[in-house]
Amino acid sequence: MSNILIINAHHKYPFSEGCLNATLVQMADEVLRSKGHETRIVEVDAGWDVDTELANHQWADVVILQTPINWMGVPWTFKKYMDEVYTAGMGGALCNGDGRTAEAPKANYGAGGTLTDTKYMMSVTFNAPAESFDDKNEYLFQGKGVDDLLFPMHMNFRFFGMEALPTFACYDVMKNADVERDFDRYAAHLASYF
Repeated sequence: MSNILIINAHHKYPFSEGCLNATLVQMADEVLRSKGHETRIVEVDAGWDVDTELANHQWADVVILQTPINWMGVPWTFKKYMDEVYTAGMGGALCNGDGRTAEAPKANYGAGGTLTDTKYMMSVTFNAPAESFDDKNEYLFQGKGVDDLLFPMHMNFRFFGMEALPTFACYDVMKNADVERDFDRYAAHLASYF
């Protein structure tokens, strides 16, 4: 069985307490532990210790990032977590620099990751409806998909040598939520990969 690190990146706002993200974290934890996996949960809003987080990433076979998408990216608190934890990991815990060498200073940027046996999965929540993605007639995303929007996050994990599992998304969660359907879809998603 696998060691699975679940990161809840939700940051509480007066209009969004984080109940859906917390429930998805709890659901993943329960489903995965019932299948014999060992889990650890990090609540970014509760703070972190850099050395502990580096050890968590080294321990994990899989990292699940549970996050809302705020203004087309992760909450600022998770960005701070990345700035502190992931930067500290560049000394070998997560990667050996940026992958370039003195012999080839222009090649292989981003190929220095040390977590090459680790997978990651993003589970995200959107106010945007599913129909706003992958449709070039839609105004905002202009035909782009969820993973296009999440490309910088994919690159952050790839920088450490990690391999992506398919992304899971809940849509329209503020205005037209269908959480029971989302929970069913998430259970099926988890069952497909774990």
